[in-house]
Amino acid sequence: MKQPSSITSLPASPDAERRARVIKYSIMMTIRVLCVVALLFARGPWLWVFAVGAIVLPYIAVVVANVKINPRSRTVLRPGSIELAPRSEDGTTRPGDNE
Repeated sequence: MKQPSSITSLPASPDAERRARVIKYSIMMTIRVLCVVALLFARGPWLWVFAVGAIVLPYIAVVVANVKINPRSRTVLRPGSIELAPRSEDGTTRPGDNE
């Protein structure tokens, strides 16, 4: 039998997922712009580091932005549960048996 979905096991809403992807992409593109600006002032090995960052970051940003967000995998513990009264042989509950 299929277990019902818990609200904490549902995936993120499309709006929340899109927003998270846009934020990741924007951060990586900001770093790329900083790499391009740093190319104007860098010398020696730092020039190559910033050049690689400016060239490779767009590809990485697209790949990271398109990764789907996984739902939280935490199990929700219920604070209490319902206890049923014991049943007699004829299927009726007996008063006082659930204490």
